[in-house]
Amino acid sequence: MTEGSSSEPILRIRELRRQITYHEKKYYVDNDPQISDFEFDRLVKELERLEARFPELVTADSPTQRVGEQALDGFLAVEHDTPMLSLDNCFSAEDLREFEKRIKKILPEETIAYVAELKIDGLGISVIYRNGLYTQAVTRGDGVRGDDVTANVKTIRSLPLSVPAGEKLDIRGEVYLPLSRFREVNGKRLEEGEALFANPRNAAAGTIRLLDPGIVASRKLDAFFYTLLAEEKGESSQWDLLQALRELGFKTNPASRLCPTLADVIVFYEEWNERRDSLDYDVDGIVIKVDSAKQRKILGRTAKFPRWAISFKFPARQATTRLNEIRIQVGRTGALTPVALLEPVRLSGITVSRATLHNEDEIRRKDIRIGDFVLIERSGDVIPKIVAPLKERRTGSERLFSFPRECPVCRSNIFRPEGEAVSRCTNPSCPAKLKESILHFTSRRAMDIEGLGEALVDQLLSSGFVRSIPDIYRLRQEDLSQLDRMGEKSAENLLLQIESSKQRDFTRFLFALGIRFIGERTAKALGEHFENLEALRGAAEDELLKIADVGPKVTESILFFMRQEENLALLEQFKQAGVNARTFHRSSDRPLRFSGQTVVVTGKLQHRTRDEIKSLIEEMGGTVTSSVSRKTDFVLAGEDPGSKQAKAKELGVPVLNEKQFEDILEKT
Repeated sequence: MTEGSSSEPILRIRELRRQITYHEKKYYVDNDPQISDFEFDRLVKELERLEARFPELVTADSPTQRVGEQALDGFLAVEHDTPMLSLDNCFSAEDLREFEKRIKKILPEETIAYVAELKIDGLGISVIYRNGLYTQAVTRGDGVRGDDVTANVKTIRSLPLSVPAGEKLDIRGEVYLPLSRFREVNGKRLEEGEALFANPRNAAAGTIRLLDPGIVASRKLDAFFYTLLAEEKGESSQWDLLQALRELGFKTNPASRLCPTLADVIVFYEEWNERRDSLDYDVDGIVIKVDSAKQRKILGRTAKFPRWAISFKFPARQATTRLNEIRIQVGRTGALTPVALLEPVRLSGITVSRATLHNEDEIRRKDIRIGDFVLIERSGDVIPKIVAPLKERRTGSERLFSFPRECPVCRSNIFRPEGEAVSRCTNPSCPAKLKESILHFTSRRAMDIEGLGEALVDQLLSSGFVRSIPDIYRLRQEDLSQLDRMGEKSAENLLLQIESSKQRDFTRFLFALGIRFIGERTAKALGEHFENLEALRGAAEDELLKIADVGPKVTESILFFMRQEENLALLEQFKQAGVNARTFHRSSDRPLRFSGQTVVVTGKLQHRTRDEIKSLIEEMGGTVTSSVSRKTDFVLAGEDPGSKQAKAKELGVPVLNEKQFEDILEKT
């Protein structure tokens, strides 16, 4: 549907917001992109145009009102001293001239010079130095706060660990995976039967969030840096900043160029559009910045973008080939995704034989048929997409594709929720998603079975000892002794962990089941309302909808889960295995010692895990947040507390050590 094809703009705006929000999560949170950056940018541009035409329809939760990406789970969140803004995009020389016209309106009598830089398709990063020493690295995150990835970024060999400067430096750059390394990493994953990274950026993002710096180091990430923020220093021109970075020992992109006029910028763009395949890293355009610091300061910024910089995207790359077959892949969440098998064709320097088709509706909307000649597009992605079939080349032998009505892996029922484009396998023990389901079930925040990691789960599945999640509770010492690197003591410890997990309360068990849309918060809300699983199974729709954090989607998901025979059989197996899903330890049993208080936890803790402390504080009426503000009641600081403790002292917020916190709990 195009912008002008709907007489109801609000419906199109809602649909665009839904699509953009979905693809933001797939790309930035799940590291599982479903469309090219080029197509995503077009969706955003369409939404921006519609909201500009109908400003009364703009809402606070629109993707256009967001600075950038979401921070990832699993790392300590850190607030940037200076926000890391995203850039507005343009797609033509005419768009670029419009950008200059906007500048000229604010600076009508001035000559504008620019710095043009290649836009590296990587992961934005802020690197902090104090007293000349590397101190911290933080991902861009949502532009306001990101994840502390200090240990992982330190593995980048081109990054200096010390610089000849005494003040605090905040260096901004882009982490990327060289194309040569990307091919090696994906080749190794292919040999080991692991899922391939979709593109180098996806690989870099996945690598930087790994919890093992040793694995990160083996991937050999690299980085280019493009600006620095320094205390007690005046602002410099962008060209001077690049020179200053090089003098400090940072790697800057050698293609960067000072352009006296916009015409010079366009020459730079056209040159690198032709030469980009000669590089050992992905670039998806160029970045144009006003060179003068004085002019940048006058131009300022909007709520989302600086007015003095813009990204000029390269055109998407396309080719024509024949679609030979469509196969269905089942992902870890049970999502059924159609994949096009193509006649191999060279595209952007690689041979392409597969393309994503996204979902059933996409195939029907584009009228894609098996045997069609199709136009495929690759915009920085290794896995391209099909733009359209070439209908004028049809011979009549082409065949319509019939989407399966059951899971192609386990033959269970599939279900497509109303209003969604993705069908999903309903069988929680489907081999295609069983591994990820087990890892979620046994994770710390769920049933907390320590020792059941990815490598061991792989062995249990391949050996046949585990064919469904409840089989974990049937494991015996003699089973485990047959596995590689599983000694007698390790087997005993694992069995003790499994036995102990049977006593986890109803809330954690409910979260562990992996019912769609039920995260920790929703599981807790359900656990506070229902005493046990039987009570939840007997709940009616209207009763569920009255519960906080339980809306129509969650309600539909619960009712659907409880209607599936295979799910009921699974729950019965848990019951027979002795898993205690009946007793819920009500939070009201604990005194509300932290009622209404906001707490920040930072540093390495010795006596309790961060999750345990968060649960304790919440059960006693408090709230745990990731950043320190004047509204924070106290900070709990372990070893190496970092900037949060310093900010707390600056704001006059009390800081407790672990002993003081434990004393409060003991008195309570």
